[in-house]
Order: sequence, then C-alpha cells, then structure tokens
Amino acid sequence: MEKEAGNRSERRDKLLFAHLQIKTGYSLLSSTIMPDKLAEYGKKLGLKALALTDHNVMYAAVPFYKACKANGIKPIIGLTADIQSPIGQGRSFPLVLLAKHNTGYQNLLKISSLIQTKSPQGLPIKWLQAYSKGLFAFTPGMEGEIEQLILNGELEKAGQVAHVFKNIFEQESFYFSLQDHLLSQEEEIRAGLTALSKEMGIPCIVTHDVQYLDKGDSFSHECLLAIRDGAKLADENRKTLATDEYDLKPPAEMYKRFSGYPDALENTLKIVEQCTVEIHFHQQLLPKYPLPDNENAKEVLYRLCMQGLEKIGKKEDPHYLERLSYELAVIDKMGFNDYFLIVWDFMKFARSQAILTGPGRGSAAGSLVAYLLEITDIDPLKYGLLFERFLNPERVTMPDIDLDFPDHRRDEVIRYVAKKYGNIHVAQIITFGTLSAKAVIRDIARVFGFQTKELDRISKMLPSRLGLTLLDAYKDSSMLRTWVESDPVHKQIFETALKLEGLPRHASTHAAGVVITEQPLVELIPIQQGHDEMYMTQFTMDILEELGLLKIDFLGLRNLTILERILESIQYSSGEKMELSEIPLNDRKTFELLGKGQTTGVFQLESEGMRKVLMRLKPSDFEDIVAVNALYRPGPMENIPLYIERKHGLKKIEYPHPDLEGILKQTYGVLIYQEQIMQIASKMAGFSLGEADLLRRAVGKKKKEVLAEERKHFIEGAVRNGYSKETADQIYDLIVRFANYGFNRSHAVAYSKIAYQLAYLKAHYPLYFMAALLTSVIGSEKKIAQYVREAKEMGIQILRPSIQSSQFFFKAEKEGIRFGLAAIKGVGAAAVKEILRARKEKMFEDLFDFCLRVSPQAVNRRTIESLILAGAFDDFGKDRATLLASVDAAIDHAEFMRPDPDENGHFELFADESFFPKPKYTEVEPMPDDMRLKYEKEVLGLYLSSHPVSVHKSLFQKLGVVDIAYLKSQRKKMIIGVYIHEFRVIRTKKGEKMAFLSISDVSGEMEAVLFPEIYRKFFGLCEKGTVVLMEGTNEEKNGNEQFIVSNVYGIEEAEELAARMNQRLYLKITKEKKEKETLQAVYRILKKYKGETAVWVHYEDEHRTIQLLKDRWVNPTEACIAELKTVLGSENVVLKRI
Repeated sequence: MEKEAGNRSERRDKLLFAHLQIKTGYSLLSSTIMPDKLAEYGKKLGLKALALTDHNVMYAAVPFYKACKANGIKPIIGLTADIQSPIGQGRSFPLVLLAKHNTGYQNLLKISSLIQTKSPQGLPIKWLQAYSKGLFAFTPGMEGEIEQLILNGELEKAGQVAHVFKNIFEQESFYFSLQDHLLSQEEEIRAGLTALSKEMGIPCIVTHDVQYLDKGDSFSHECLLAIRDGAKLADENRKTLATDEYDLKPPAEMYKRFSGYPDALENTLKIVEQCTVEIHFHQQLLPKYPLPDNENAKEVLYRLCMQGLEKIGKKEDPHYLERLSYELAVIDKMGFNDYFLIVWDFMKFARSQAILTGPGRGSAAGSLVAYLLEITDIDPLKYGLLFERFLNPERVTMPDIDLDFPDHRRDEVIRYVAKKYGNIHVAQIITFGTLSAKAVIRDIARVFGFQTKELDRISKMLPSRLGLTLLDAYKDSSMLRTWVESDPVHKQIFETALKLEGLPRHASTHAAGVVITEQPLVELIPIQQGHDEMYMTQFTMDILEELGLLKIDFLGLRNLTILERILESIQYSSGEKMELSEIPLNDRKTFELLGKGQTTGVFQLESEGMRKVLMRLKPSDFEDIVAVNALYRPGPMENIPLYIERKHGLKKIEYPHPDLEGILKQTYGVLIYQEQIMQIASKMAGFSLGEADLLRRAVGKKKKEVLAEERKHFIEGAVRNGYSKETADQIYDLIVRFANYGFNRSHAVAYSKIAYQLAYLKAHYPLYFMAALLTSVIGSEKKIAQYVREAKEMGIQILRPSIQSSQFFFKAEKEGIRFGLAAIKGVGAAAVKEILRARKEKMFEDLFDFCLRVSPQAVNRRTIESLILAGAFDDFGKDRATLLASVDAAIDHAEFMRPDPDENGHFELFADESFFPKPKYTEVEPMPDDMRLKYEKEVLGLYLSSHPVSVHKSLFQKLGVVDIAYLKSQRKKMIIGVYIHEFRVIRTKKGEKMAFLSISDVSGEMEAVLFPEIYRKFFGLCEKGTVVLMEGTNEEKNGNEQFIVSNVYGIEEAEELAARMNQRLYLKITKEKKEKETLQAVYRILKKYKGETAVWVHYEDEHRTIQLLKDRWVNPTEACIAELKTVLGSENVVLKRI
C-alpha cells in the first residue's frame, strides 16, 4: 500500500495530467490541429505525454510520433474507432483505443484498415475481439454508446455494453472516461459512470475531447465544421460544438477541474506509463520475387543478364563483363536482387501486351543490369553513364526506378502487379489535398454567406502562383490588403482563413506511386479502399520511404501514348511494323526539323524558348539534344550561348585543366552533367565513383563545414595524384559553383531519346504524328485549334467530321487528317461508341436512317444537332439548315418505327416500312456562311470549313491584302484582313492605354500591337469577334513576330476604300498650263486630298502619260475635283471607273 502511494506521489511529481483523446486535422475537416503544432503547444504547456486518437484513420500516426519525439514528449498512438453496438442497436458508436506496445499498435493498424476497407459502417464486435490484444479502450464522451444509454436512463443496457467491452480487452484495460466541457448532460454521465464503475469494478480515467489547441481557435473550428458539412453560419441546424471548451487545456487546469476524482486522475497517468510504442524507421522491407525452391534470386538475375549480353552481342566484351560483374556484386551486397527481378517481370509483361515502355528516367538509366533486363532502353556504356549515380555502394539507399507507360495503359501494369503479388501486398499511395490559400478564403467567405460573384472577386485578388500562402498574398496584393482592412467582417474572414490554411481537406491517390510488401500490408501500415479494387496506403509516400517500404513509380506519360498511337496508325495504314529501337540517331531530316524549331508536340522541346535555342544551335548530333535538355533550366541556361558558339567554331574550346579534356570534350568544355563532377573528382583526386557521388551530394547542400571538410579531402587526393594545391583549389571551386546546376545525365539521355523519336516520326510521318497529337489534346479547344493551324502550315488538310468515316479519335487518311467525333462539343463518349456500333453493321443512308438505328438514350437531340453543326452530316449532300429543320421529323419517325425495348433493352425495328414511310427532308433556305462558321466555332472550337475572313475574300483581293503567312517573311508596310480573337488592354508606364491583339486569317495567326496614339484612334473598331483591315509593319521582338498597326478600317470603310481604288483620276496638262506655278497648285490639291485613287497625268505636248507615285494618290471628293477643274479646266479633269 505504501509502495503504491509512493508511486502515486512520484507520478504526480512528474506530471499532473496527460491528454489521451486528441483529434487532429487528419480526422478530415473535424479538427484544426496539425501534429507538429500540437507537439510544440503541448511542450509549451508542460505536457510530458500526448495521445493521438483520430476518427477511424491513422493518417497522422508517424508525423505525430516524430513531432512528439522532437519536442521531448511521449507519443501515445491511438484511434477513435466506430464499433458496432454489442447489444444489437443496429448502429455504431465510437470507442477510443490506445496502443500499449507494438502488438497493440499493429492491431490498431488492422482495426483502422478493416473499417476503411471491409466494414465502413463500423467494426463488428467479433473483429474487435480478434484484435484487442495490447490495447487500452475507454468510452469517448457524449457520443459513446454507454454515455447515450445513461442519458436515455437505460443504465442496465449501459452495464451490458460495459460488460462486453470489459471481457473483450485484457485485464484492467477497459475504462470509463470522465469528461467536463461544461455541459449539463456531462454531470449526468459522470454520475452514471461512477455508479457503474463501483458496481462493475471498471475503473475511471479523466479525458478531454481536444479538437483545437487554443480557446481562440473555437470560431475557426466552427467554420471548419461548416465547410465540412456544406453549411453557412446563418444555418440554424448546422452541427457545432456546444461550448468553447474543446481546447488543449494545461495540466493544472485539468487537475483542478477533476480534483474530486483523484483515482481517475491517477488511472490516467497509469495508462500513460504503460503505453510505449516504438516505430522503426529505415528498415529494409523489400518483397521477394516468387521463384521455385531450387532457384535463388542472385543466380536468376545473373542468368537473365548474361542472356541480355548475348542479345546485344556483347557476351565476350571485357568492358561489359567487368561492368556487369561490378553492378551485380553491389546489387547483391545491398540485397536488391529481388527488386530487379520484380521490375524485370512487370516490364516483360508490359512488352508481352504490346504496351510501349519508356526508355527509362532518372538515374536508373545508368545501370547496365537495368539495360540488359530491358527495364531501360539506354546502354550506359555507350553514353558514359555512371552506375554510382543510381546505386552508391558508399551510401545504402533504396533503389529508385521510375517507369513510364502510356497514360491510358499504365493501370494494366499496376493490375498485373496486384494480381501477381496479391491485393494484400500491393497498394496505391495516398496523398492529401489541402486547404490552399485560394480555396480556404473562398470556403470561409462562403460559410459567411458570400455569393459566387463575391467569391470570384476575392479569388482574383490573390495572385495565381504555385505554393502561394495567404501571408504572401497579403504582402503582394494591395487589392487584398485594401479588402481585408475595409471591413471588420473581411478581417475576420482573413484571420479565420489563416488559421485553417494548410489543413488536409481530402484524401486522393498519388499519381504514380505503388507500394509492394513481402508481409501483408496491414502488418506494416494502415490501408483503405483505393481505386480499381486496389487498396491504398493511409501513409503518404515520404513516410513509406522512411519506414523502408519499396515504392515504385508507375508514371503515365502522354508522350508515350502519342508514340504508341503513331506506331499503331503507321502499321494499320501501311502494314509497316516499326520498332523504335530501329530509328537511326543520325537522321538528317530529323535534325533539320529540330534546327527549324518545328517542335510542336515534341516532348521536352516544344516551348518557345527551347525552339529559339534549337534554331541557334542547329543540332547535328543526338548529344546536342541531350545537352540542351540538361542546360535549358534557370541557371545553366547562361551556358547555352557558350555551348552553341563553341560547337560552331565561333569560340575556342577551353578546358579548366588539360587533363579534363577526356571528360569535357563531348560538351565543348562546358560543364553540364552531375556525372562530369563525379568523373573530375575521380580523375583528379582519385575518388572512387561512390565517394565522388557523396562529394556531389554534399557540395550541393552548400553547408559551410561540409564544404570545408570536402575541400580538404579533395585537395589531399589531388596533391597525392601530382596536382598542385592551387590547381586543386581552382577545380574544387568549379565543382562547388556548378554543384546546383549540374543535371543528371542518365535522365537527360533517356528523355532526349523520347524527344528524338517523336521528332523523327514528325519529320518522316507528319500525317500520323499530327493525328496522334490532336487526339492527345481532345478536351482542350485551345490546343486543338493551335495544332490544326500548325498542321495546315505543314500542308496537311484537316477534313471535317464525317458520320460515315470519322472515328472516335483523329485519324490519318490519304487526303489529310479526319476530325474525330469525340472532339465535337456535345458529343460524349457513349454517343460516339453507339454511332460506331451502328455504323459497323452498315453505313448510314441519311439522317432518318441514322436516327432509326442509334439508341436515343445514347444519342439525343442535342448530340444530333452538334453533329450537324460540326458538318458530320454533310455526307448526305444536304445543307446544314435543311438537316437541322428535319431533326424533329427524323426523331418522330424513329420513335414510330421503334417499338418498346425487350427485356434486354434491345429494339426490334418494324420490318415493313409501308406503315410509316420515311419522311422527306424539310427543305429551307441554305445556312449563310457566317452562321455556318459561327456554329462550327461553337462545336469544334475553331473554324474548319473556312474562316470569317474568307467571307470578304473578293473585297480583300481588290485591296491588295496579303495573308499572315506571307507577312511573316516581310518587313515592309502591308495591309492584312484579319479576325480579332482577343483584345487585351494594358497601361504603359505613363498610364496611357495600349492593346495587344490576337489576330488570324486563313493562313495563320499572330499578335498585333496598338500603341497609345493608334489605340485612341481605332479602339472602337477593334472589338473581339470582328473582321477588320489593318495597315502596318511586321517586326520581331524577343523572337516573336508582332504586327505594329498604323491604321485600321472596318468592313464598311474597306468597301468604300475598294470603290475608290476601282477608279482612276486622269489629269491633262495642256501646253499652256505646263508652267511651274500651275503644277505646284495641282500637287498642293493632291496633297490636300490624299487618298487611295490612282492619279494619271497626260502631258499633251510630250505625248506622255505617267502614273503618279502612291503618296500622290487622292480621295476624289467633289471639292477635290472642283479645285482641280478650276486650275486645269473642266475638260482636263476626268474621273473614271475601271
């Protein structure tokens, strides 16, 4: 007894109280607490232990554990789990569970996983019993089943429930929890629990349901619940906490509040003492590749690699054998044999299913083993790639092979992996969407009752920048600052948003990551239901890697999808089966295309800046593409001009030291790759490549003490190798300067391979390339319009959609590229599938036959109208207006002819059409050109059959208008007829308005500029969506063509202008009138009435007629003619139409 009293006293000295019931922000949208802030605040309050008890999930377990450890607090891992009523109430109630030790922790993983995958309505009692070992359990407060029964006066039933739980858990492991959030019902609950406690011998503890840190967070928590429930603060029935007492209270306050329950306080501390969970990090939890008993992974890997060597004809090559032997030894020593076999196996599966695989990405391309297993497509010896950049024997880390697949087939590979290793061993990885700056301020304003228009206005005040925080926005946006300070409500919205910013909002699936385990997943981590019948981890990628689990990235790459489609189209159309591996890397036509900057759709090379670099570089070798891919980033970009000048012999090639020529020759003496740093350290300081990789990593971190230590190490090695200290110092400085700029050469080579392959296919198979490229952007009107223009510039015709020959996607035909049905707005995937199904039986005869044979559920009136407006029914030889007018008759006829569907949902058409003869088309006036184009733009996103400018073709021809494509090669004053897509007004530094316009004609598009003076004169004519005549000159600015406008004419004005240009003014100068004064008077009049009508002068005495230069042409108004007649005589001035 004395001993127990002594222990009690000792416990109280150590800590007065510990919170055992805390919900974090990972109980999504239910708490404002983040684990790191919780641990910091707990330390500030003097708490020695904290428990995590999120609702049904364990998302926060590891961040919470690490944060507590970092702050000297004991972490207690728990869970608030929904448990099905043991007395048959037909619903679930929460119960708080805490792990006593690692067995308990593993049971928590399983319980959370079961709720999230098998029993979302709550855990059945028998399952709780199966996983109860190593757990404390206690009632959760107001929402608990026992508490609810007490409040309902059903003490006997409360006792029955308590009895079940007492027997489920280990001895002295189930507790009643006493709480006090200043609610009257809690007094009743405390009385009931203490009575039951005495009666049943179930001890009590003290807990507090913590949902926010500080009392001041109560309002922001209320707003968070409103966001979760889609409610507004004005809604009377929304869910809220009854008091503001759910904060993390100081130990002394809790001790004082429950001073009347000393045993309960004591029991609380006993639980704290007994809970000790150790989470182990950096384990090697690699799965095994399934092999027969008589084989082991090391031997199988060796055999496969030797087969690979034979396949590439290098079985006897000493360089390859030596490298292979070295890599295999490192892989075996690190324990990664199975890993390579696992990756080899699913890559083999992908190839067997004709799924195109990427050449490799990241440092994995530096591995010969990966190349021989056909995991990568890059020969590391051919390209001088280093294995140590991938796996460093001096630094044991998990291997990281990221794999690229076409984005529409990636899931097939993941499904294969899940099937091979079993669903309980393979999971997708979770990621969390958070309350970002823009989202949270909108959400709070919505909760406050703001309408959509106001919400949009608030959003526009925040700059659009990745990673933007509200404080950044407040600092950068004067509009936001003004709005916040203008009204106390606005200030409250902003301050509340600040408190909630960054909280997890929802869970989603990581784009690429998949985890594979040897043990069942639930032995190691909690899981939940993912997509496609797969599980998903409850821990994020960084946590999984820290624990030591194997993560593989299966990446969906759009460009591989494009490559695959091009190859399939070539084979389908020509029967030619093309292998990417057969593409020559020295193709002249490909380099010409790259040198002209024609790289739209070419992976990594299509940005405007990259095009300019390629046009200056004029690549002539695959290595040039690798180099620009590595250099085209902030920082290294400054070396691009030097690389180009040295390549073309405009500057002498120099090396930091003559001994480095072998390493830097390929890049003309310019340091580009991380591997070059490693080779320099190896060559000069005698480092192993593993040590050199450590140097590269260390130097990149720029820590002073590390830099000094590595300098010493490098200089000692270099001096040993016969270099002077001064030389060694200079080279080390170069390495330090370059460390953050260097690019992973393995990655650059791999991705340059995809870029080159796409460029080759564009150069040799432009039709198939552009069809695949257009298909890849279905859904983006802007991109489709851009690629259609480019295709036209390449001389490729874009054929209108056709109900008889269009496919789902864009398709290469003999005459050009056929528009895909899926790219028409208002025509969904289900409609296209139904049309193709019906057409497969036989071609459509007319609109009536079409409506008769397709299901009205899949193809409705709106779909039919969209198809007509897109030109798809032009096949039937009827005007679009007539087709539209006939839709009702066609649909009615189809309904009459089609009886009710049978039990399988199929229709049987009446065979005899004599009952309902086919209607005739409702002939109407043809659709005007401008309307046809307007509708085309609506449903296709572009003008296809012609262009708004085409309507005025004859007018523009009379006026000598040139097209944009021709204009781009000229630098003189010209007239163009254009359609205005965009009209963007800005202010100059002087505060004057000017405008940038996006303009186009049939031949292409460009930017036009109206400087302030011109803007003031013509802004009224330059409306978006109008056709105008523009006069001006073409200039190049920063590599972009711009049309600098000097004059603008509306269409009416242009017609008057054309009329004037269709006349000539003839002036006869008689012998008597030939004196100087008369001629000067004539020229003064011509100058006064300057215009567009040509002036011809006939000198009577010389029998000579000349046309005056354009700057002497006139606007022949009545006043002008009258003045000329006064000077020359009426019979000598004649205005003629031509």
